[in-house]
Amino acid sequence: MNSKRPRILALDIGRRRIGRAVSDPLGISAQGLPTLARRNLAADLAALGADARQHEIGLWLLGLPLLPSGDAGSQAAAIREFGTKLANATSLPVEYWDERFTTVMAEQVLREAGSSQQKRRQAVDRLAAVLILQSYLDRRE
Repeated sequence: MNSKRPRILALDIGRRRIGRAVSDPLGISAQGLPTLARRNLAADLAALGADARQHEIGLWLLGLPLLPSGDAGSQAAAIREFGTKLANATSLPVEYWDERFTTVMAEQVLREAGSSQQKRRQAVDRLAAVLILQSYLDRRE
């Protein structure tokens, strides 16, 4: 039987939006949260800090956009910098998870579900965060 674990909040960080997903209290499944429209660093960190308190988060999981070769490029460096600031602002640990192709997979799932292009744009970041978190949870078991 699984015991209650600290919840994990996964982030798919883009320039305009942050997709978010949270683990259930048992650490088995990922549920999407509304996408956060980015404003500025201080506002983004404040909103995420509120998420951490509301959902009793014990860990941040940030999608790390590696290059197809597996190397880290400038986008990965920017995510690591954001992760450092997030950890400092919330006093919570940050882990990184390879997010290669999660956005592509999310778009494919939404396209196959018959979502319009506008609805796909609104949902893709959240679904990418769910895919990041669910793959992390599945590997952890």
